Amino acid sequence: MKKNVYREYSEAIVTALLLALFIRAFVIQAYKIPSGSMEKTLLVGDQLLVNKFIYGVMIPFTDTKILTFNQPKKGDIIVFKYPDDLSRDFIKRVVAVGGDIVEVVDKEVYVNHEKLVEPFIQHTDTSMRNGIPPRDNMEPRRVPPGKFFVMGDNRDNSQDSRFWGFVDLNLIRGKALIIYWSWDNSKNIGWYEHIRFNRIGRLVK
Repeated sequence: MKKNVYREYSEAIVTALLLALFIRAFVIQAYKIPSGSMEKTLLVGDQLLVNKFIYGVMIPFTDTKILTFNQPKKGDIIVFKYPDDLSRDFIKRVVAVGGDIVEVVDKEVYVNHEKLVEPFIQHTDTSMRNGIPPRDNMEPRRVPPGKFFVMGDNRDNSQDSRFWGFVDLNLIRGKALIIYWSWDNSKNIGWYEHIRFNRIGRLVK
């Protein structure tokens, strides 16, 4: 009898572990915001759930995706492997997609020669860089097919496509969905005051 009970518990634990691994690998993944490049949309200490299924399923140990239902769209906030160091994950907003022409003129972003309306961005440095690219000014670039131009919402403090180029679809892990936890570690206060209750459950957009 005891053997049957142990076996049932073991099978339940193994099944739960396999299900958790499957969900993490193919459906949902947690991601913690490490820097201020997406402020004030996302703050350091925000913890997100990322939909890994929406842009296709990555075959394990390869760079190939299958079951691609949607392509990233302009305005999507995505998590991706940093092209210059694949061991690191970045999070940015999609500004332009394959075929678009993107440029930056005096901090303003233009896509296909139309200025973007971006109420969610911020500029923390009011000085101009005298036209020196690529932070404040960038010559027009055409985004190649299957690639994406991404930028942080905190435009003066973001290492993004202006500096290191485009993001390939196969490097994209998923779309940011919701903030499930947020912890402010910037102040010397009581532990309960670190929790940003007003951000928990907020959709990422």
